[in-house]
Amino acid sequence: MRATTMSSTIDFDADGVQHGFLKLPHSHDDSAWGCIMIPITQIKRGDGPTALLTGGNHGDEYEGITSLLKLANVLQPKDVSGRVIIVPAMNYPAAKNGSRTSPIDKGNMNRAFPGAPHGTMTERIADYFQRHLIPMCDFALDIHSGGKTLDIIPFAAAHRLADAEQEAACIRGAKLFGAPYAMIMLELDAASLYDTAVEEQGKVFVTTELRGGGTSTPETMAIADRGVRNFLKFAGIMDGQAELPTTTQVLEMDDASCYLQSQHQGILEMTKALGEEVSEGECLARIHSLERTGVAPIDYHAGRSGILAARRHPALINMGDTIAVIANIIE
Repeated sequence: MRATTMSSTIDFDADGVQHGFLKLPHSHDDSAWGCIMIPITQIKRGDGPTALLTGGNHGDEYEGITSLLKLANVLQPKDVSGRVIIVPAMNYPAAKNGSRTSPIDKGNMNRAFPGAPHGTMTERIADYFQRHLIPMCDFALDIHSGGKTLDIIPFAAAHRLADAEQEAACIRGAKLFGAPYAMIMLELDAASLYDTAVEEQGKVFVTTELRGGGTSTPETMAIADRGVRNFLKFAGIMDGQAELPTTTQVLEMDDASCYLQSQHQGILEMTKALGEEVSEGECLARIHSLERTGVAPIDYHAGRSGILAARRHPALINMGDTIAVIANIIE
């Protein structure tokens, strides 16, 4: 049995610019011998570090997809020392569908690692990254935003890691990405993340959240475009100093108490703005009943002090949805 059903149309050892595809056979009603064709670009000049740049891990997050499509169109071998591998739409079926998860198998790419070579389509893509692309890289940048359901202050992030040297390198990369905020995160469920897959192979990994709502803005695109080039400078692949904002505020999400989830359904009214400082016990939001009038709304209070780092974007809310995320201010 073959180790993987995926293949690449580009030669990862060749210098120059190559635009091609990761090909995943997918037999379905409209194409009996069809393939999922995931666009990929490589820019390589000589020996040096390799950076793996990805967007579209979730298909409704557009800053990464857009910025990496732009970069793939303009980056030239003369601009780099080493290799840059660009996959603008990692979960290509989700990106084509404008959805968080794949329309083929409902697979969430960022919950599919380490993948399976003969599993679902999403698991097969994850497996190819796990066993082929991640081992090639020294640095990985995965650009996220909040998608259709979240709005998040624009930050680059690194995780708390067992290896202090690796953690320090990741945090430095997050700061040098040059977003208005740098976040140090402890994930609620890290086991199946792409992040974890990269970190467990000893690589330097940085991720982002760049607002959300299922769109992009000139502000968030400027952060993403500047950030990808800053990251390549940080990796030693491009020359020059990172272009940084005047200040970058350092935040931390250190445990589950950062997250406030809904225990009701109805219409969400936020009482605090994104990026605003909040105090423990302060009212953050109210949920109004949609079923009947004359019912008092339910108040939701901050479980800790800090900054409102993320909030639900749609006003319609159900039980279990995240209302808000509060981060500690550490610098």
